[in-house]
Amino acid sequence: MLLTIEKLIYGGDGLARLPADDHGRGKAVFVPFVLANEKIEATLTEQKASFARAHATAIVEPSPWRVAPPCPYFARCGGCHYQHTGYEHQLEIKKEILRENLRRIAKLELHCEIQTHPSPPWNYRNRSRLQIRTRPDFAIGYFKFASHELLPVEQCPISSPLINRGIAALWHSGKAGQAVEGVREIEFFANDDDSRLLVELVCDPEARRAAVRAWAEELCAAMPEIAGIAAFREPKKGVQEPLVTVGAPELAYRINAATYRVSAGSFFQTNRFLTDELVKIVTTGRSGELALDLYAGVGLFSTALAGVFRHIVCVESSQTAAGDLAYNLPVNGKAVHAAVERYVTELEDKGRAGQGAILPQLHHKPDLVVVDPPRSGLGERVARWLADSEAPRVTYVSCDPATLARDLLPMLASGYRVEEVHLVDLFPQTYHLESVLQLVR
Repeated sequence: MLLTIEKLIYGGDGLARLPADDHGRGKAVFVPFVLANEKIEATLTEQKASFARAHATAIVEPSPWRVAPPCPYFARCGGCHYQHTGYEHQLEIKKEILRENLRRIAKLELHCEIQTHPSPPWNYRNRSRLQIRTRPDFAIGYFKFASHELLPVEQCPISSPLINRGIAALWHSGKAGQAVEGVREIEFFANDDDSRLLVELVCDPEARRAAVRAWAEELCAAMPEIAGIAAFREPKKGVQEPLVTVGAPELAYRINAATYRVSAGSFFQTNRFLTDELVKIVTTGRSGELALDLYAGVGLFSTALAGVFRHIVCVESSQTAAGDLAYNLPVNGKAVHAAVERYVTELEDKGRAGQGAILPQLHHKPDLVVVDPPRSGLGERVARWLADSEAPRVTYVSCDPATLARDLLPMLASGYRVEEVHLVDLFPQTYHLESVLQLVR
């Protein structure tokens, strides 16, 4: 069938519509690897009651923004979504998607410009996770688009040069017969100047400790840039079981504001070019008595904010990241190992519960609250607490515009207004969208 793409939506697909019928306008059709206003020939691949999915078999009228993707794996690999258009156009797509989500879900019409912070479009990732296959033959790669089938890759143009050398070293090791059965995933994490690697292995429950250790030692010997390798058994209930550590279990990651200890298993931002810029957006011009950093990770924002606030309280649920957070904070920072929802619940209950609260409480209302939640957003309870917090400033760092817009609803209703909007493009070539909103009341 012939379809016209109306626009791109969050998730990477283009939106088209089937022909109208007696029930009104046609059903929505989602098509990957297309651009707005293109006319395509398409084949339906999935039909649901309210939408359909299709695959473009031919681009009949291409967009003037369409380019030849430089990566040989593009459209087969599930990692990238926008390599078929130029980088400047990718930024415009993301700005419009952010604006549309805020308008449609939060009913928010922006009265300020979206400030765009671009990244070098290639070799920007400092962290890359690949799948490993040992039978019937060795291979490493990413999942194929919309599947859990391995696509072997020998290079990744969005990953750093050192990570690409790590990929090459792993191929060499695997082809030499050194790979160990039961190792399913490998993650490379490169430091700030792309000179050192921390490697994580995820192993099946039956993986043999001695064999994994031997392979890790061989990889370290073959690639001196590897600072250490940490192997974990497959997580159970979200908790990783340590299996083997060879070399250092952490990396030092330096930015202008501070140097951070980042251990294997801790989260850190993945764009090696924009980390300083992101910290600057969140922290510049902020100061006061008390700041509260929720979902603090290893302290990327808190450590910088500690220099301009008298006190800072940081909440992190991951045990590994909370350990790094406590290590990275200066003496005026307090690291709290807890789920954010549990922490704010105890803050709400403080007046009713009196003494006996499990977690440290705030002795002042925060002058600033920073939130950097996972893709699922804050959730109803944390968003409602934030709306009622009466903090004069809130900074929301978001990696999902839909959950951001949902979380803004109670905040806007309680009197907060959006002062600044930043699009920080941490993920070129992909649909992923990082934004920072500065809210005041």
